[in-house]
Amino acid sequence: MITETRAHTVLDSPIGPLTLVAEGDALCGLYMNVQRHRPPGETFGVHDPGAAPLGAAAEQLTAYFAGELTGFDLPLAMHGTEFQRRVWAALREIPYGETITYGELAREIGNPTASRAVGLANGRNPVSIVVPCHRVVGTTGLTGYGGGLERKRFLLDLESRTESPDEARLF
Repeated sequence: MITETRAHTVLDSPIGPLTLVAEGDALCGLYMNVQRHRPPGETFGVHDPGAAPLGAAAEQLTAYFAGELTGFDLPLAMHGTEFQRRVWAALREIPYGETITYGELAREIGNPTASRAVGLANGRNPVSIVVPCHRVVGTTGLTGYGGGLERKRFLLDLESRTESPDEARLF
């Protein structure tokens, strides 16, 4: 459903085009061009790169991909269940360059037997990268990622500085 308060823009990035969606003055979506659970484009609102906070989000993402920013400071409007919002809030606490397992994240939110539910909520994160769902891994290493494992690996490598961020480009 299109709302009058929604606007979007598309930002080119090293992992391909990113669609940024604003609702009022808050970022409510950040989607990769190939992403599981990507909403239909007609829900993104009008194309308006100047809408708040799309300019600030684009600037911060550009700095992040250049290796110059380790944390985002953007107003967010994330719509989901109470459980999903708890998981998404916990994701924002995972430090830059670090990873956590689904089981550890479940324990962090006080629900130690909910690692599968945590994984499902993680996969429904509407503001990927800014809310770093890529920092959650399985106990045996990398597991699924809504944007594809190659993008997850790219983001983790970027944060661990194993690649030169200025030259690295996935797509």
